[in-house]
Amino acid sequence: MSTAADAESTAANSSYRDVLLRNPRMAGLLLGDLLANAGTGMLIVAMPVQTLAIHGTVDEALAIGMVEAAPFLLSTVLALAISLGRFSAPPRLLLLADCALRAVAFTGLGVLALADRLTLPVLIGGLLLGSTCRMAGSSSRRLLATSMVDDADLFAVNGLLGLGSNLALYVVGPVTGGLLVAWAGAGWALFADACGALILLASVLWCVPRASAVRAAGGRGPRRESGWRILRRRPVAGRLLVVVFFFNFLYMPIEVALPLYVRGTLHTGASGLGLLWTALGVGALAGAALVDRLRNLPQRPLLVAIIALWALCPIALAGVAHQVAAMVVFGIGGLVWAPFTPIAYSFLQSGLDPGEQQPVVTLWTTGSTVAAPLGLLAGGPLIALTGIHTSLVLSGLMTLLLAPLAAWGVLARAGDRREVSP
Repeated sequence: MSTAADAESTAANSSYRDVLLRNPRMAGLLLGDLLANAGTGMLIVAMPVQTLAIHGTVDEALAIGMVEAAPFLLSTVLALAISLGRFSAPPRLLLLADCALRAVAFTGLGVLALADRLTLPVLIGGLLLGSTCRMAGSSSRRLLATSMVDDADLFAVNGLLGLGSNLALYVVGPVTGGLLVAWAGAGWALFADACGALILLASVLWCVPRASAVRAAGGRGPRRESGWRILRRRPVAGRLLVVVFFFNFLYMPIEVALPLYVRGTLHTGASGLGLLWTALGVGALAGAALVDRLRNLPQRPLLVAIIALWALCPIALAGVAHQVAAMVVFGIGGLVWAPFTPIAYSFLQSGLDPGEQQPVVTLWTTGSTVAAPLGLLAGGPLIALTGIHTSLVLSGLMTLLLAPLAAWGVLARAGDRREVSP
């Protein structure tokens, strides 16, 4: 990591307001990203409901885990090929391909759902294929957005991406999704996600200038070294990737447990699940807005504190049995958790040269995101063996144990001298 990154906050970072006022194209891209994420947020509520309706003889927790994991599998393979130097494609093209593929696949799944012909294998297969470019598209959004600004705006752009995704994924999306599922059925949420993908596609075509797309790809030169090799020269970034991987991995069983927790403990359905995700989103929205106030504080201690505080959320959730109390707990969890991603990515990107951005950010996104399907697949058997409440407590306790590892890995200074950028 560069000396500037190691100092973390010695230079003043721009505020959200300054970045948006100076760059209307950036505002347009962020708006398209927000609307696309709103469609995806509807699926957070709709897919578990759809899965429980068609799981057949498959165990409920296992079926939810497989459906939630499916979008990550092929997308992980493609993202690894990009980040390890096996395949090269411009970030703009990857994001456009992701939007187009999701629109086609999810429209087809929506048609089958409305015709009452959607089965569990077809749903898993459609999510698998429709999300092939999902992970590469996710890193491409960040690369394109940060390529449109200078170093002083980097922290604000990462924060704004987090603010928009939290608002859409955990506030607007779940509320709208819960209402839509209750009123018309889960299939309509698939159509909503397809429409969001088309909106983002149009936003990228309209708002991302060609020069920014070239910068996001690191120029037009020959293929660069792999992200893995670059990370090996930056030990702190590599250690932080390990921490982020396990942070995400230990969170994922919560997503499998929530639909069952809502039905079995809170005695509600899709609306209750939507309210719980909305509470998380309201807290996360406040936390993401708070990032703007944290922009000049030391980033490494903040990351460690976030991990430790979030760990208390699933433990507390396991101890409540009332909808309002569960919403309060999840809302506080969202407030704590939201700053983690923008702080971590800003810390990472500030120490990279332009030619290193795509392979490293894609590898970092892949490494952190691949924890999701693994955690989801582990969550089903864990819940089946230990029960809903015990699995929530175990998730929190193991995350709490991650905090000392994070403190050692992220706060350690011994290897920093090797991380000065060329």
